[in-house]
Amino acid sequence: MINVLLVDDQALVRAGFRALLSAQDDITVVGEAADGEEAVRQTAALRPDVVLMDIRMPRLDGIEATRRIAADPALAEVRVVILTTFDLDEYVFDALRDGASGFLVKDTEPADLIQAVRVVARGDALLSPGVTRRLIAEYAQRSRRPRDSARLAALDALTDREREVMALVAAGLSNDEIGERLFVSPATAKTHVSRAMVKLGARDRAHLVVEAYESGLVRPGWTGEAP
Repeated sequence: MINVLLVDDQALVRAGFRALLSAQDDITVVGEAADGEEAVRQTAALRPDVVLMDIRMPRLDGIEATRRIAADPALAEVRVVILTTFDLDEYVFDALRDGASGFLVKDTEPADLIQAVRVVARGDALLSPGVTRRLIAEYAQRSRRPRDSARLAALDALTDREREVMALVAAGLSNDEIGERLFVSPATAKTHVSRAMVKLGARDRAHLVVEAYESGLVRPGWTGEAP
């Protein structure tokens, strides 16, 4: 069973999501929150598998709430999905960098929302839509931060194959697609992804994508095809 926490300052939005998700045999809505502070408290108390987090809320916005959840080691297994009205919201990249596993626009199709919850709950990131890659690439260019020596050393510690796999993850490829591209099994591809995440201290695949762009390993607009 996938446990979900709904976070939105509009009760009608929460009610709609609750009705949709609760109708699924494998999903349970374990709680609701109307602002970021309540979201952090509820996440700590309920330990949901997935948090659907609105960005703009009173008292504490969804970005800071996501940052606090991701920074708590006790909540390392919790996955946050950002809910936004606009697919190129300038704050979404910050959320991905600070711990979110992906984002959805609020008017997404019901079936896509349900599938997104399942995808994130099993440990994957919402990286397949082209708009996600465009957003990450755009804001990685605009929001470059100085990288500390420890982070640069960690990037240098990656093997050539781990760098290659990391770049393909950034292009939105799944483990199956990476395996097909590199003529290895999906399990081997997953192992390389996991090792890269450990070396870089990445929380999940979404964070690995952010690292790929911010480090310059991947250029904006690259689709994973050989030059």
